[in-house]
Amino acid sequence: MEKKKILIVEDDVSIAEIERDFLEINGFEAVVAANGLEGLREAAGGAYDLILLDVMLPGLNGYEIAKRLRGEPHNLNIPILMVTAKTEDADKIRGLGLGADDYISKPFSPTELVARVKANIAQYERLFAAATAGQGKGDEVVAGDVRINVKERLVYVNGKETDLKNKEYELLLFLVTNPGIIFGKETLYESIWGMDALGDSATVAVHINRLREKIEREPSEPDHIQTVRGVGYRFRIVSPG
Repeated sequence: MEKKKILIVEDDVSIAEIERDFLEINGFEAVVAANGLEGLREAAGGAYDLILLDVMLPGLNGYEIAKRLRGEPHNLNIPILMVTAKTEDADKIRGLGLGADDYISKPFSPTELVARVKANIAQYERLFAAATAGQGKGDEVVAGDVRINVKERLVYVNGKETDLKNKEYELLLFLVTNPGIIFGKETLYESIWGMDALGDSATVAVHINRLREKIEREPSEPDHIQTVRGVGYRFRIVSPG
């Protein structure tokens, strides 16, 4: 079986070596880029299964790199796991909003890092395979005025194409294919991110808010993705028009 390939963008040599060594011990191929520009060049030229991206980098920081990566068609769906020493929710929300799929805060154990990498790759592959199968509905999933072309990973709301980041797309597909069912934040994290809810509630909440901004007519009064106070979220089918 071909090894999964990980791009590590990290300027601290000792941390990069630890990350690379543990990933390689666990069966991954790992390539290290020492700064943002090198990371962007490497991402453009190599086929990676996940990008491990430090936030605090010289020159271009991790936020700018995530934004640029998501602006390239060939990098739209590659899982991005941000590594940050910052603990403020605002910093995490910023990274998730720019297209990161998940984050891990320093200091972390190498075991947790490997688990996060495996979970993000495995869940992406599972969701993509399920989507490609069309959930038994061919190449499209239709729920009222929301139409998802699962083969091309395109989303349309009332006939208008909507640009979604990787995890936004996966979260919407999950909700659309389970209309009316209420899911708690922990359940959504485990279903979409593929592991126990090690991430805090900000991860799910940020993606829900981003989705609302992109598919709702009035994000503050959502018709599609509704909050059930104290319980979680559910998707409501809205007729076209």
